[in-house]
Parts: sequence; C-alpha cells; structure tokens
Amino acid sequence: MNILDSLVTQAAAIAAIRRDIHAHPELCFEEVRTADVVAKKLTEWGIPVHLGLGKTGVVGIVKAGNSDRAIGLRADMDALPMQEFNTFSHASQHQGKMHACGHDGHVAMLLAAAQHFAKNRNFDGTVYLIFQPAEEGGGGAREMIKEGLFDQFPMEAVFGMHNWPGSQVGKFAVSAGPVMASSNEFKITIRGKGSHAALPHNGIDPVPIACQMVQAFQTIISRNKKPIDAGVISVTMIHAGEATNVVPDSCELQGTVRTFTLEVLDLIEKRMQQIAEHVCAAHDAACEFQFVRNYPPTINSAAEAEFARKVMASIVGEDNVESQEPTMGSEDFAYMLQAKPGAYCFIANGDGSHREMGHGAGPCMLHNPSYDFNDDLIPLGATYWVRLAEAWLAKDKA
Repeated sequence: MNILDSLVTQAAAIAAIRRDIHAHPELCFEEVRTADVVAKKLTEWGIPVHLGLGKTGVVGIVKAGNSDRAIGLRADMDALPMQEFNTFSHASQHQGKMHACGHDGHVAMLLAAAQHFAKNRNFDGTVYLIFQPAEEGGGGAREMIKEGLFDQFPMEAVFGMHNWPGSQVGKFAVSAGPVMASSNEFKITIRGKGSHAALPHNGIDPVPIACQMVQAFQTIISRNKKPIDAGVISVTMIHAGEATNVVPDSCELQGTVRTFTLEVLDLIEKRMQQIAEHVCAAHDAACEFQFVRNYPPTINSAAEAEFARKVMASIVGEDNVESQEPTMGSEDFAYMLQAKPGAYCFIANGDGSHREMGHGAGPCMLHNPSYDFNDDLIPLGATYWVRLAEAWLAKDKA
C-alpha cells in the first residue's frame, strides 16, 4: 500500500484524539465538545474554521495557490443513543450514548488529512473539510446545505467515506449509481369500534384489519413494482389492546420503507395508502395514514465514482478496490449528492480482531454495542483523502 509517511508518523496522535471522541459521544445536533475538539485542532494547525453551520457543524478551509477550484471532503461526527458493552479504557463515559457506527473514526481520518494538508499544500485550489453533525436521523447534511454550505463554500464536487466491518483492512469499495437506500417511515392508525371480546359482532375489530393490511403490503413488493427494482416494506411495530377480553378501539402500525429510486418510493407510498384506506373501508373502519420521507437514496455520480476508484487503486492496487454492494441502510450524505456531483465510498474496517481486551461479546458490526473503529484505518483513509483532493485539483477542469 502506498500510504503517506507523514500520516503513519502522526497516526498514534490522531488515534488518541479518536479515542477521546469515542469516550465522549454526543448525539445529533449535540456535538458541541466534538466540534470544539475539531475546531481547536484545525486552528492549531493553521487552518481557518467556520463554526455553527447546521448548528454544530465545522468547516475547515485549506487554500493553496491561486486557483478558484475547490473540492469538499465530509466526515460525520454524531454518536448513537445506545449503551456500549465495551469496557476498555476509551469506552463511552456517557450512559446510553455510543460511537457504534465509527463516526469518531471518520472524524479522525479527516483530521489526519487536515494535518497533512496544513504542512503539505501540494495542490492549487481549496479543500473544504466538512465535519457534519446529525447523520444518525437528524439530517445534518440537509441542515448544513440549508444554512449555505455550498453557497458559502462553493465546490465542484463532494466526497464521503464510511467504514465497513467484515471486509479485510486494505480494501475500498466504490461504484456509480445507488449505493444506499432512501429511509422513510409510516404510521397507520386503524379506528374501529371497541366491544366485549365475547361479543365481537357488536364492534369493529381493528386487529384482523391490521393483519390483512400487513399481508397486503407485501403484494406491493411482489406484484406492483418491477422485480428488478429493489424495495423493502417492513412493519416493525403493531400496538393494540389493553385487556384480553376487550376488542380494542384502534390499532397502530409503524415501520419503514427503503428504496434505491424515488420512482419506486412514489409507487410504494401511493399503493400503501390505497391499500390501507380500502382495507379499512371494506371493514367499515376509519384509517389515518402518515408517510414521512427521511433520507433520499445515496446515488454516486458516475464520473466521480470512477475518479475515486482510480485514486484508491493507486493506493491499494486494483485488486483491492471492489464494487460497492448497495445496502438498504441509509445515509444523509445523499442530500449533498443531490446538490453536487460526488461519490460515497466504503473503507474496510476488518473483522473485529483489532479490538482490545474489554470489548463486548458481540461482533464488531455497525450499530452493535461491541463495535469499535479500527485505528489502523486512520493513515489509509487519510491517504485517500489527501490523494483524492490533490488529484482532483490537478485534473483538467473540463
């Protein structure tokens, strides 16, 4: 692997920052301490910073030469509202909060690149270092854009990266097109008529109506959308009743819908509402249908994905750059890719063997209470950021 020597030299110091952030996790839009750590380091290295974009976001500005060209590199900062099982020295000090997705590592890789840029400005143009809040459900990317991210910091393209457990360290993955799904939620309330459970004919039972509805939703996937189009409808909550001898007045269904295209999402939302309302009508019940679109699908632009792939290959070799297998997980970097060309890639996090004594019994997977970011990725991921920015600003603008 062609990792920059300076990044290897500083890796231990950056890893210490990563572990400090891991020990002090902050949830979406609460990343005050994390943002302060980032801003202080950037300032210490002579990099101007802009604070407060998207409430707790930080943008570092690294300029060199006279060109007006610019590229954006993004790392997310927030943690998850879950209890950590690990007991090693850098485990979470905050009850019910944990860096279980590796955003602490994402910050560390971009900070390592920032330190290198501060000392080695081997480019002509501007590199914007985007430290984004609230990826885990808060839509921090959307909020940064609303507050002028791309207006105040005009850039030609923007790139993101996420660690990916289970794949051997030293590998990357990037592909054109959809790589992560849209994230959407629904809530359906069936209004029936309560009665004694021994006299069901006196009421309108919402429970069998809900059962029919759940089954019917799956025909949208199997019979309404094209078989080659991906889509998932998962009813994950059903709430009804308070006593075994009472037919309840109402039943509530909640769940999630995931798709790779907005066209499939439009179809699913329309058909779900039709099914919900008509199944209720057939049983003389009322229906309240709510559908909330959270994150759009994350779609890499072809030219930028191919550019990123070539940069990766120059670092780890062609055989270690894989095609991205699209995942039904979601990512609010999607908002940035709706506004700018760019690519979102995966960097392999290993199988968990890097974890120290004191890790939990569970696997080292994303959103698992036994997860920990692999610090061996810091110099590799930072090398990718550096080489990507240098290559982008050196290429022909056309």
